[in-house]
Amino acid sequence: MSIIKAWFEERAILEVEAIVPDMAGVARGKILPAQKYYDDPGMRLPEAIFLQTVTGGYPEDERAIHPAEIDIVLRPDSDTLRLVPWAAEPTAQLIHDAFYVDDEPVEMAPRYVLRRMLDLYKDEGWRPVVAPELEFFLVKPNHDADYPLEPPVGRSGRAEVGRQSYSIDAVNEFEPLFEEMYTYCEAQGIGIDTLIHESGAAQMEINLNHGDPLELADQAFLFKRTMRETALRHDMYATFMAKPMETEPGSAMHIHQSVVDVDTGRNIFSTADGHASDLFMSHIAGLQKYLPAAMPFLAPYVNSYRRITRYHAAPINVQWGYDNRTAGLRVPHSSPDARRVENRVAGADANPYLAIAVSLACGYLGIKEGLKPTPALEQSAYTLPYELPRSLSEALRLLDESEGLSTVLPARFLLAYNAVKASEYETFMQVISSWEREYLLLNV
Repeated sequence: MSIIKAWFEERAILEVEAIVPDMAGVARGKILPAQKYYDDPGMRLPEAIFLQTVTGGYPEDERAIHPAEIDIVLRPDSDTLRLVPWAAEPTAQLIHDAFYVDDEPVEMAPRYVLRRMLDLYKDEGWRPVVAPELEFFLVKPNHDADYPLEPPVGRSGRAEVGRQSYSIDAVNEFEPLFEEMYTYCEAQGIGIDTLIHESGAAQMEINLNHGDPLELADQAFLFKRTMRETALRHDMYATFMAKPMETEPGSAMHIHQSVVDVDTGRNIFSTADGHASDLFMSHIAGLQKYLPAAMPFLAPYVNSYRRITRYHAAPINVQWGYDNRTAGLRVPHSSPDARRVENRVAGADANPYLAIAVSLACGYLGIKEGLKPTPALEQSAYTLPYELPRSLSEALRLLDESEGLSTVLPARFLLAYNAVKASEYETFMQVISSWEREYLLLNV
């Protein structure tokens, strides 16, 4: 706490946003005066925050939490100390880990799930390296959920009407917004590698620099919050929904992943003579085997599965190939030191801590089981059958049947996550859509 106090004093911090990411990747926590924060360590919140659904409700199945609705203790990770650059007065933000009063970690906390996965790699003498890529749409403010989303108006005074993949001018339509976004990200130590225009109308993608998975998950979590805040200041919304508009492609969170040997610093995916190693092949095979069952973490909402559609720039199976963007698993051309696999399955709506954790878990299981992948695919994977589940209910069933994932993911976390997702799905099933009224009201 002395490090945090000195950091506060050096920057004349007046307020603190004490944050813990929940199951949906929403920032929960408290805002309090800086003096109170470091005078009263051990901030407490209800354990039930990890059972809160994205709709704000709670599932009927509460077996994962204590029946007395006990408190948990939040402890700051000083490595996550950052300014809140858009705050009116000097404000700090800190990401916290969750513990019980007996110092045991809260297994339901997404940040713990990722930490535990990294520990499994550490036990093998390995250190994963990841680089997330996040796609998102800019849209006009939408105050009525019954109306479809529309692209926003840029500097020209006109909204995009066609797709502008990789267009520099289309990005520059929103130059004031992105200049402020870059300023906010730099102030928070969010390392943006590139910004591009994607194929959808006002759809963008940012690539984060590669590095430690926990640090990159923190950055992805903070970037989503930063992008939404910046867009609001320019009278727009930034949405990370997987499929926000019917006629536009969906938004993904591609995860590039590799593994290095801790002692030598060598990429274990390459042999000494620079070829792909057996460990690399097994890592890919693990992703092929376990990604369908991991889909509730990579595609966590009913909307997520609208993105998994043939010929719409999203994978529909777990094929892999060299520089094959139609496959769920792409191996980019690279040097032996940079050999990696890109998991293209996850949606932008996924919790980055959980998406990275389960993506690494699938590869880890493949290595431990000595699995062999299918042959590298050279044709379009879009012409092949679906191998990924098409709905959240199907994905939850596959997760429940997966013995492998249950050996590396905390049991209490899985119990809580299933309860949350089942509750969200039941809430969705109560909604009658406009499609049903349009085609069924008078025809059936």
